Amino acid sequence: MPITLEKLHHVSRQTRNVETTRNFYVDVLGFREITRPPFDFKGAWLFAGGIQLHLIEEPFEQQPATINSRENHIAFAIDDIDAASAWLDEKKIQYQRRVVPERGTGQIFFRDPDGWLIELAKYPSVMDR
Repeated sequence: MPITLEKLHHVSRQTRNVETTRNFYVDVLGFREITRPPFDFKGAWLFAGGIQLHLIEEPFEQQPATINSRENHIAFAIDDIDAASAWLDEKKIQYQRRVVPERGTGQIFFRDPDGWLIELAKYPSVMDR
């Protein structure tokens, strides 16, 4: 019998500074902090859009500054690509906008404070998400 996946529960991200990264995900993307077990390492658990984001303070190699949409990233479906661009402009976050013409998908790519790539996308229908 194959494994039956129910949903994506959480994504884990390493961070050099949990406070800075937590503030970014809360202030820019609207996550809220949720309770976290008392692990013996620094971190934070956040929630938005039906998924959890687990931040773990851990040294790692810096991610590149350039944006390559083919690298590992986390993508969030959004309703208004123009409003998202305006919000990122207001927050002074550099990003790239792209369109997948075959699907009519508008995309925005940008990096969090640790350099991890994030995608925001306006998908044409629920079936394509």
